Amino acid sequence: MLRLIFVILEFEMSTQVSEFEILNADDDELMRISREGTLSLNLKEMQTIQSHFRTLQRNPTDVELETIAQTWSEHCVHKTFKCIIEYSEPEKNTERIHGLFPTYIQRATEEIDKPWCVSVFSDNAGIIEFDDENNIVFKVETHNHPSAIEPYGGAGTGIGGVIRDSLGTGLGAKPILNTDVFCFGLPDMSYEDLPKGTLHPKRVFKGVVSGVRDYGNRMGIPTANGAILFDSRYTANPLVFCGNVGLIPRDRCDKSVEPGDLIVAIGGRTGRDGIHGATFSSAELDDTSENLGSVVQIGNPIMEKRIVDALLQARDRNLYRSITDCGAGGFSSAVGEMGEDTGAEVHLENIPLKYDGLAPWEIWLSEAQERMVIAVPPENLDKLMDICESEMVEATVLGSFTDSQRLQVFYEDNIVGDLDMGFLHKGLPDIVKKAVWQPQQHSEMQSRDNNIDDYTDDLLHLLASPNIASKESVIRQYDHEVQGGVVIKPLVGIENDGPSDACVVTPVIGKSTAVIVANGINPRYSDVDPYHSAAGAIDETLRNIIAVGGTLEKTALLDNFCWGNPDKPDRLGELVRAAKACYDIATAYGTPFISGKDSLYNEYRDTTTGEQRAIPATLLISGICVISDVNCAVTMDVKAAGNLIYVVGNTYTELGGSHYFGIHGHIGNNAPIVRPDEGKQVMESLSRSISLGLVRSCHDCSEGGIGVAAAEMSFAGGFGMELHLKHIPVDEDIPYDDFRLFSESNSRFIVEVEPAIQTEFENQMNGIPFGHIGKSIESNEFILNGLEGNAIIETTIDKLKSAWQTPLHS
Repeated sequence: MLRLIFVILEFEMSTQVSEFEILNADDDELMRISREGTLSLNLKEMQTIQSHFRTLQRNPTDVELETIAQTWSEHCVHKTFKCIIEYSEPEKNTERIHGLFPTYIQRATEEIDKPWCVSVFSDNAGIIEFDDENNIVFKVETHNHPSAIEPYGGAGTGIGGVIRDSLGTGLGAKPILNTDVFCFGLPDMSYEDLPKGTLHPKRVFKGVVSGVRDYGNRMGIPTANGAILFDSRYTANPLVFCGNVGLIPRDRCDKSVEPGDLIVAIGGRTGRDGIHGATFSSAELDDTSENLGSVVQIGNPIMEKRIVDALLQARDRNLYRSITDCGAGGFSSAVGEMGEDTGAEVHLENIPLKYDGLAPWEIWLSEAQERMVIAVPPENLDKLMDICESEMVEATVLGSFTDSQRLQVFYEDNIVGDLDMGFLHKGLPDIVKKAVWQPQQHSEMQSRDNNIDDYTDDLLHLLASPNIASKESVIRQYDHEVQGGVVIKPLVGIENDGPSDACVVTPVIGKSTAVIVANGINPRYSDVDPYHSAAGAIDETLRNIIAVGGTLEKTALLDNFCWGNPDKPDRLGELVRAAKACYDIATAYGTPFISGKDSLYNEYRDTTTGEQRAIPATLLISGICVISDVNCAVTMDVKAAGNLIYVVGNTYTELGGSHYFGIHGHIGNNAPIVRPDEGKQVMESLSRSISLGLVRSCHDCSEGGIGVAAAEMSFAGGFGMELHLKHIPVDEDIPYDDFRLFSESNSRFIVEVEPAIQTEFENQMNGIPFGHIGKSIESNEFILNGLEGNAIIETTIDKLKSAWQTPLHS
């Protein structure tokens, strides 16, 4: 057990407090304190803290050391993305990178320099312009480790937390849309293969979906965009990405704290749930992590709905000057961040508790949910309290902001923590990490054209594979009609069961200005090269936005990196590759990043065997686009028989990491490459054609290539197709039917055009690679002819749809 000794401190704040004895501790003792206290601090950090307190000639109290640990955690301060990295790869000189975030993410946004970016990387969420009266906020968070231990609670509080991020942006945004992306282990995994101490993927799947469903539905927020992926490497470390879009008045995007403002906590009471959540999320999981239930928060969506209602009223009456959510690190982070430039004095005994018996440091660090902290001028307190009482929300004055530049924490008139704000927020020591990228060679698959002449079974197999198959059984659990603004929903088509590329929402009912929300994620390509995986995720996000009627000109991106242990040079090398791609592709397309988040240490360790299992390098890119006229939006389902079917964009021999190779047990080495010069021309031309009303339906080509995309369009619309592979545009000859059909090259679309406007459409495509590959037909037949003119796929849309719908309908 961690030794805590009780002493009478002989300095001005004399009182009986718990302290950590670190002044004379050697390195082993420092690391034992960090490890057993779940502080997740490394040796250099512990030595820095030791040195600081030696200058003060005292040991830190439990409140102080815990506060520093939360503030310095990977979860809160993103140390790996800010540290110095010495990066090497074959046949190149070692490169010294002064922070992945400033070098690749932030710099991309600064160089793109879009005037409609209102607030980026400085608040709880990014803000972009929407219309003359309102702006839009967008944030995506992860809640991975908690969801691995308690799926329902972990996922529910994940969506609850990101909703509070929107509410804590500027002076508060109204939540209008939720998003979710999940990565799970294989649902059919045998229990014998399950890693020790982990939950079965099917249990995690059901718990996570239920948690997000119940929280979002009960708050009255539509969930209308997302994805679900499966890979055995996510078994012990599932990924749970939760996003929220909010609407905020243009004159409510700035905030500040003034000395003398009251620190007011609004919302739920404080308990032991969620203690050490920030530091727990900054460490690896192992086969004993299932016992850490106290780090998972307990959610109450009805309470959060009341908080939203109360705070938006108070915002509109100018009753507070600043706001933030009480998330990772609890009050220690919320108050510490708000008071960084001023100082703060907090009295812990004022904090309402769920039950008695909490130590001061537990009250201070608890991550109990549904709590916000606001800075209130004293003269506005009574009016604020009246609003909170009317909405049945508890509000409590915890203390006040000061001009002391110190974070001072009291409990029953005794000072239990006194930290210099400069040390707390700027004292983290510089870190230097080594990163190495070494390309791997994988088994390569040859074309099967010489062995078979019918690919119908392959197409059916792809449609039924878990990553491609319909997610309708999950989507139908979410309310995407509430608030009445979702125009293009997650499922579209003649029977409202086809896969939409993106959702389109009108935040202000009755107005035509809308936002498009989409995502892209390609972890399979990371097995070949994380650079191409990251580049492809950006391209896929943009394709999804363009496919429903968006433009590159008004699109912003969010990045969410989920990785293994960055202390291992090979893992960090993969992260560097992905970050480089983010800069290259975002700047080429002119699409800035406005917000992001990283979740590292997603690895599982078997304490008996020492076996390590890391997740595949995973980057989720989310995109948001503002369009002026929602009436120009299109969906992916074929609209009528006799219309012309085009492929826009070149196909290459790029099947490395593809689903086609995957179903045949191969990875390959030629992952799809993003060619942004070509891709940008394709997207801008297609975007213009859609805005001119020349396109009846449009669908991006992604998992499973042209074969899967065409099948989805066909059965979603209820019309058959007759297509010809030889007319697919290619940059270089691809003499194989299967490679043309199932290549996953980027920047490609399938487009439906009416015959009467064929010439006008083709004129718009002048200079762009496109091919007229066939037509839609009245019957339910789906016929795809190969390079030799023979039918290589001949089936019905009913069989295609059945294969796609069956696997996850349970």
